[in-house]
Amino acid sequence: MGRGRVELKRIENKISRQVTFSKRRSGLWKKANEISVLCDAHVALIVFSTKGKLFEFSSHSSMGRLLKRYEHHSGEPSEAKVEDLFHEYPKLVDRLQLLERNMRNYAGEDLDPLSLRDLHSVENQLGNALKRIRTKKNQLMHEAISQHQKKEKSLLHQNLTLKKERWFRWSCRRRRFRLPYSGMARRSCAKTMTFWSRQPNIYCR
Repeated sequence: MGRGRVELKRIENKISRQVTFSKRRSGLWKKANEISVLCDAHVALIVFSTKGKLFEFSSHSSMGRLLKRYEHHSGEPSEAKVEDLFHEYPKLVDRLQLLERNMRNYAGEDLDPLSLRDLHSVENQLGNALKRIRTKKNQLMHEAISQHQKKEKSLLHQNLTLKKERWFRWSCRRRRFRLPYSGMARRSCAKTMTFWSRQPNIYCR
């Protein structure tokens, strides 16, 4: 008969528990080293005994470097980072309040606490902003005018082409009525239209 499944529970005998801990820890270290060598993996193990004694295993680099990599990938900030953020928070609040106050000043609000020098600074900043806005506005207007001019030129070219075609057709009709309705007249009219249709438009340059 095969061995049945052993129930895992706490070993009550202290000596047996200590012996089992030592054996299982050695086996765990061995398995960690095997997966590190066979798979080229970075492995770190941390174990505390019941008495609080620390046992650790690190495969490639030091335990500190592996812990830093773990903190980086897990997204959990360290105590040093939390402390830096705690000290940085009041500065960010002050910066936000300053930006909000400047926005109100640019909108012409809360101007009473400002001195003459502060008002002059706000006026200069608004003047510079207005210059940049006008420059951008003029640029867009010039681009729109250029696009309209190109469109107007294209429409003029199409209009002249249509007028020329109408004149050709009218000329051919006149010739058809004046001359006998023969194959020679039709061929002459077709040659005339072909010649003028291949000529460049000298009126649209």
